[in-house]
Amino acid sequence: MFTIDNMSRVPVYEQIVEQAERLLLSGQLKPGDAMPSVRGLATELGVNPNTIQKAYAELEHRGMTTSVPGRGSFLREDATEQLVAYLNENALPEFKNMLKGMLIAGASKEEALEFVRKILDELAKEFE
Repeated sequence: MFTIDNMSRVPVYEQIVEQAERLLLSGQLKPGDAMPSVRGLATELGVNPNTIQKAYAELEHRGMTTSVPGRGSFLREDATEQLVAYLNENALPEFKNMLKGMLIAGASKEEALEFVRKILDELAKEFE
């Protein structure tokens, strides 16, 4: 379910967070599902359990999971809505600034839209 790209510049805990988000949005993980145990996932991926714990803490911070002492982490029933709210609050301003930078640099509206279409096409392939 989870994989790590050791050649990536993205920290391992962020890779896990991003994959959890994708798995939720694609329906492979569903609200109410239990997340893999910290120790089990750490062993499976060959990483330090603290790394998994950091990823799970970030998922909880984003409102996607809840931790039940002695039982583990579970996706909240409103995990999808919480993820969308988090992305709207945090990712959209960055995206807006990136587009603003393109326009300031002289890109036309059509070029900016083509850039967005290209990204969406690339992302859509990941969900096929």
